[in-house]
Amino acid sequence: MDSPTETMIARKEGRAGRLTFNRPKALNALDHEMAEAIERALDAWRDDPEVALVVIDAVGDRAFCAGGDIAAIYHQGKAGDFLTGPRFWRAEYRLNAKIKEYPKPVVAFMQGFVMGGGVGVGGHASHRVVGDTTQIAMPETGIGLIPDVGGTLLLARAPGRVGEYLGVTGSRINAADAIYAGFADAYAPELMWPELIAKLVETGDTGALPKGLTPAEKGRLADRRPQIEAGFGGRDMRAVVESLEAAGTKFAEETLAVIRRNSALSEEATLRLVRMTRATPTIREALENEFRFTLRAVEKSDFLEGVRAQLIDKDRTPNWRHSLATLPPALVAEMLAPLPAEWRIDFA
Repeated sequence: MDSPTETMIARKEGRAGRLTFNRPKALNALDHEMAEAIERALDAWRDDPEVALVVIDAVGDRAFCAGGDIAAIYHQGKAGDFLTGPRFWRAEYRLNAKIKEYPKPVVAFMQGFVMGGGVGVGGHASHRVVGDTTQIAMPETGIGLIPDVGGTLLLARAPGRVGEYLGVTGSRINAADAIYAGFADAYAPELMWPELIAKLVETGDTGALPKGLTPAEKGRLADRRPQIEAGFGGRDMRAVVESLEAAGTKFAEETLAVIRRNSALSEEATLRLVRMTRATPTIREALENEFRFTLRAVEKSDFLEGVRAQLIDKDRTPNWRHSLATLPPALVAEMLAPLPAEWRIDFA
């Protein structure tokens, strides 16, 4: 095994290539160096006959990976650097596609918080295992961003309008709901995970994974589906708000409170991006659609203010530039305009 001081530990064990997030004090937040380490390992193992599959897990009980490490991007943006962030995102998106398209099985064991960049790593694995502590979310609208790292592909493939609901609100879902919404494939009690990983390492066979186990905690999405369908079918966020206001239910009131708290620009863009990706549901299309927004986010969106309020000053009171009532359609169009040729993602 490589040095335990590394934030991403890559090694071969038995028939498996193993990747372990090792930054538990930071909830295993993914930075540029860690993303590059994952990509190097995947490239090395792609044609290695000793590696039959890849296992991704994480040190610590609190998080598989709670998101990308965006504090550095914030400070760079405040200093007038609007390019370093997009360069990181473009490299991260290349990794997300590589995981999704990997020719060998990739098995992710996702405990605790799995958010943002963590979904971009674990959510695109071919075999995604969740447990009783799993809490998955794409909460980017709360920091003035949009669900990226291929998140719109997962949202677009969720049942009905569940993807719009989860993307706009950033709601957290447990293991049962993660399987229902298509963010995970199988449940296993986390006490079983070391044994399961040992079998995968020994055999190189995903047949060792459990089938038919059911989380003790029920999900909520299935019961909420009728209200989600009624509320999130509108052509834009104003129509969504009107539908929820007309419903007048507890669910509608709770959802409206979240919508009014998050960035209006991010919510409108998220609604459109989920539907754009639904029309062409491939990982590369999803990532390039998302990059339209994130390329411009540091300079032109609510991103810097959202990160300030949530992660830097932590006052939780972002001063968004627009509400849904005042949001200029031209700004949404500008944020979602096609990528310039020089910023296309190199998926090689």
